[in-house]
Amino acid sequence: MPDILLRKTVLTREEVFHEGGPVAGVPVLRGAIMAVIHNPFAGYYEPNIQPFMEDLKPLGLKMAQKLAAHLGGADRIEGYGKGAIVGAAGEVEHGALWHAPGGYAMRELLGAAKAIVPSTKKVGGVGARLDVPVTHINASYVRGHFDAIEVGCNDAPRADEMALVLVMTTGARIHNRAGGLDAADIKGEDGLR
Repeated sequence: MPDILLRKTVLTREEVFHEGGPVAGVPVLRGAIMAVIHNPFAGYYEPNIQPFMEDLKPLGLKMAQKLAAHLGGADRIEGYGKGAIVGAAGEVEHGALWHAPGGYAMRELLGAAKAIVPSTKKVGGVGARLDVPVTHINASYVRGHFDAIEVGCNDAPRADEMALVLVMTTGARIHNRAGGLDAADIKGEDGLR
């Protein structure tokens, strides 16, 4: 498969102290990292694209490490998600190649993470935005961590590019009070509860 041709990365971090309610002494951190790469399949149909997933694994791990460090370290991460925006000369299936490399990179970095890494993908033009879903790293049913982080870049993806995204958080929504399973009550047996 072709080498990964990286044009740029975009790294963001939010510190959320309140959403109109009481001000938290320690903010919840939310972050995203986007890698804008050349799409080697842009402009034509290639039936055998799966080997490219293996090529993306080192990039996924570097992105996960950089994002976790930007949020204070892997031991602080409680929520995660992934996504991809494929430029107009590509197809949504090219974005699906990010499922394994992006998800396994975060699981490897976070050690015991058991929950499925939620994901989204789409084909979009330059400046397209994507809402990337977030769930708790060990139990998908923790409602307080149901969230999304909007990502995008003003000059990406170009038609022959893909924007690959990882997102992480250090906690639940700042004023979580929707009930359901609490992070403190996770059993961690199956990635669900």
